[in-house]
Amino acid sequence: MRKTLLIVAAILVGYGLHAQAGSGFGIKAGLNYNGNGDYFNSVENAFENPDRNAGFHVGVYGKLGNRIYLRPELVYTSTTSGYDEGDLKIQKLDVPLLVGTKIIGPLHAFIGPSFQYILNSKFDDVTIDDIDNDLTLGFNLGAGVNLGKFGIDLRYERGFTENEISFINSNIVNVDDRVDTRPDQLILSFSLKL
Repeated sequence: MRKTLLIVAAILVGYGLHAQAGSGFGIKAGLNYNGNGDYFNSVENAFENPDRNAGFHVGVYGKLGNRIYLRPELVYTSTTSGYDEGDLKIQKLDVPLLVGTKIIGPLHAFIGPSFQYILNSKFDDVTIDDIDNDLTLGFNLGAGVNLGKFGIDLRYERGFTENEISFINSNIVNVDDRVDTRPDQLILSFSLKL
């Protein structure tokens, strides 16, 4: 009986792993843990106040190839970066163009550029000037596991394009009059191949 169960389990796992292999498309969603600006300041602030920088994302992806693959994505992302004076909230469209490879079994790794288009930004109730560049360039690096039609991946994203917002209100005394808005985040994604 045990041998039969093990054989059935092996067949189901093999089928599940095959279902995620090859080209296709799907949906994805997950959590973002965000910081902005200088990497070391972001890490220090995240360590001191881990609940202040949570966000989310939802989107679609395509996959071309199997062992080595191209994975373009279109993702709506909402991030929050906490400061002592308030929260900077940014909504954007991300378009990562990832190149990946299977490492062993269901494990894969990927890397690639990410283009971001900022849709909206708000710093609590403070009026801010437009962000310098609505279209920016970033970088993604990560790894994931595919189990059947389901996948999970963890990636790091860093913005390359220097980008800032300016405060119009002059009554803010504790915030610099400019804030660096380059993303610096960890992204946990769950995906479903359709």
